[in-house]
Amino acid sequence: MFEFLKGGVQPADTLVNYRLAMRTTQFLTVIFLLAPLAGTVYAVFHLWSGLTSLKDIYLFIGFYVATALGVTIGFHRMLTHKSFETNPILRGFFLILGAWAIQGAAISWAALHAKHHTYSDTDDDPHSPVKNFAHGHVTWMLGPLRAEPEKYVKSQLQDPVVMFVSRTAFFWAVLGMLLPFFIGGFSGFLWGGLVRVFVLHHVTWAVNSVCHTFGSRTYETAGSDHSTNNWLVGLLSMGEGWHNNHHAFPRSAYHGLKRRQVDVTGYIIRVLGMLGLAKNITTISPELRDSRAKKGPGGSPPSVTEPVGAG
Repeated sequence: MFEFLKGGVQPADTLVNYRLAMRTTQFLTVIFLLAPLAGTVYAVFHLWSGLTSLKDIYLFIGFYVATALGVTIGFHRMLTHKSFETNPILRGFFLILGAWAIQGAAISWAALHAKHHTYSDTDDDPHSPVKNFAHGHVTWMLGPLRAEPEKYVKSQLQDPVVMFVSRTAFFWAVLGMLLPFFIGGFSGFLWGGLVRVFVLHHVTWAVNSVCHTFGSRTYETAGSDHSTNNWLVGLLSMGEGWHNNHHAFPRSAYHGLKRRQVDVTGYIIRVLGMLGLAKNITTISPELRDSRAKKGPGGSPPSVTEPVGAG
């Protein structure tokens, strides 16, 4: 993120520039947190006053689903964990949708998430709720964010599609806000833009906070990891709420590992595979799932050490 740290800068200047960049980043983070919140508060008044149309609601749902899938399919399962492969056009399409979420550049998002897996629920985890629930949900973004792509997602740095979308992330984020405005005017921007971003932000952050605090654990995972499965977050996040499943098998393209675990993202990846648009889809055999299932009282839980698949 901070290009000025690379070469030709004296240590004193580096420290000053780093602090300035951190303050700038924190200021922009606050803006990106407060603007969707303010828009959502106004949208409630807008709805209460009878000014909201069905078109506004359709824009909210449509842009929410598209953006959420950009994060879950594009940023998460495809980019970070390399759970499947697809052609450059479709890869770029999903990454652009992910950029609409205003959660940072794709490569930075992937590095941060890979670091989370590496240090899950330890002091080095970027957003563990073990410190406190608020930290795991949102306040972690106000601190220094250090997750070097060169360390955590090194191979992805060689992908020209990933790097192009990452370098132009701001443009795609703005486009994602303007499109609902062009379609529905101010109220379209309100619901398809600000409210959509606000809801998706908190659903995404709930995977970090709620799904490391509340829910069930089907699998015993390695180290200090407290990941859980939470059905409500699973529904709202297109399948990401089956978080204990995910931490047990990070490279699995499917997070819903049982019939009743709704995983919309997984269903779409499956369809892409059937259409020949996705290949090398990582699946987990029933035998491997059973071997890693959490043991009952007196049992000896397995050590789950499957790699994140981000390097």
